[in-house]
Amino acid sequence: MDNLPKLALSIRQPWAHCIMHLGKDIENRNWHTNLRGRICLHAAKGMTRAEYDEAMEMIRHVHVHRPFAEPPIVPGYDTITRGGIIGTVEIADCVETSESPWFFGRFGFVLRNPQPTPFIPVKGALKFFDWRQQLETAVQ
Repeated sequence: MDNLPKLALSIRQPWAHCIMHLGKDIENRNWHTNLRGRICLHAAKGMTRAEYDEAMEMIRHVHVHRPFAEPPIVPGYDTITRGGIIGTVEIADCVETSESPWFFGRFGFVLRNPQPTPFIPVKGALKFFDWRQQLETAVQ
């Protein structure tokens, strides 16, 4: 745990799963960042059924334009991991246009080299946050 990056970004599921396991190479945001380098990926606790279903449609759309090597497997709505750190990823750039089928935002954080980690329950926060400061509140 000590070797993990200090900063984390909270991402709703199943998008966080897509980054870790399905090659999602863009995180869409309505704000720009100059931050580059490796961060922790936090799977947000909140997720509605509608959000999950909409994301599943997007996954199918991406599969048509950029077929996955294996059929895309996403844990079910009731079983997908939420509410903690699930891995790390490198932010390589922040762009306003991209050829990636995952891009649909005003800004896209270009992601590389996702590395899953054992799950660490942590309360999320907005923007980039020091996840270790959130650690105690998650276990209380």
